[in-house]
Amino acid sequence: MTMVFTDGSVIVGDGTVLEKATVVVEGQRIVKVSKNGRTLPRGAERIGLDGGCLLPGLIDSHVHLCGDGSPDPFASILKDSPPLLTLKTAEHARQTLLAGVTTVRDMGGAHLIDLAVRDAAASGLIQAPRILASGRVVCMTGGHGWPIGREADGPAEVRRAAREQIKAGADLVKLMATGGVMTPGVEPGSAQLTEEELRAGVEEAHKAGRRTATHAQGTEGVLNALKAGIDSVEHGFFLDDECVEIMARRGIFFVPTLAALYNIEKAGLESGVPEYMVDKARRTRSAQLESLTRAKQAGVRIAMGTDASTPFNLHGRNAQELSLLVDNGLSPGEALLAATSISAACLGLEEEVGTVEEGKLADLIVTKSNPLDDISILTQPESISLVIQAGKKVKS
Repeated sequence: MTMVFTDGSVIVGDGTVLEKATVVVEGQRIVKVSKNGRTLPRGAERIGLDGGCLLPGLIDSHVHLCGDGSPDPFASILKDSPPLLTLKTAEHARQTLLAGVTTVRDMGGAHLIDLAVRDAAASGLIQAPRILASGRVVCMTGGHGWPIGREADGPAEVRRAAREQIKAGADLVKLMATGGVMTPGVEPGSAQLTEEELRAGVEEAHKAGRRTATHAQGTEGVLNALKAGIDSVEHGFFLDDECVEIMARRGIFFVPTLAALYNIEKAGLESGVPEYMVDKARRTRSAQLESLTRAKQAGVRIAMGTDASTPFNLHGRNAQELSLLVDNGLSPGEALLAATSISAACLGLEEEVGTVEEGKLADLIVTKSNPLDDISILTQPESISLVIQAGKKVKS
């Protein structure tokens, strides 16, 4: 099947915009991007953009497909049987894809369901984004995420825990460097896994050719992870100048996940969110926004990640993160870079996705107007008229 897109703007995903360009898709891949291509391949389906935009499928670098965005997602995960949770996870993935998010990095689930859903998606059994999955998060005993995590204490045990995730088929290893908002009894700013423990996990992942990511909110924990050789920092509520200097110099990705705290604070106690979550969100949100500004000014590579699954941070509403990034200092163009080429590089998929380029997989979305003029259109389902994943229409 050949598709030809004509008569609109093409947002390439690398900061370039092509006006009235022609893009040809054959099979799974983009085979031609031309400013002047007017001759259609024989038998091709012509798709006129009619003043709309063609852009790469969005990439969410931080989701939890097992979670449901309820007031207390951990409680929901723990009460559901593994078969029911698997079905819910598959539905969350479908909702994400139909919103124009064609690739995600799942940052921790229960019962290794994220790996099963990833494989089902890759086989075509279910409708879902392309998924990179981390399996169980590696945390200290009683540390953030312990209800669904692999608790480990000491470098040797963390090393074993990382090996277990790799053995299970994880695409990356996620290590918990600090406390967090959604686990009772821990503080977001407190360090948890030590530098030595983190280094053991990072070494095992890198030996196996896997990338690493860290849940790291407090300054000490972020620095521990950076010294241990981590590849991306998630959340980063309390980044200082030393943190961002190291991240910028070494090209380490920052995934700020603004939507998580925003939605908890917005929903408040009256929505049923536990008091400890609301309290911690309110105490840390201003620092989170300051860290984003500090990282941007230092030239840190910012990738889009939503933490979708946290309270009222729903699957399928992932583009809310783009509006929040723009509201807090990024231009629409910078926000789209975060959700396309930069996220692709964060996931190690930059040769395959993230830009509208010849030879890459045809992960594409068509919008009725230009998101560079109003980024919020990406949050409106009616504004996304077409979603294509690897050359296949999944929403039309």
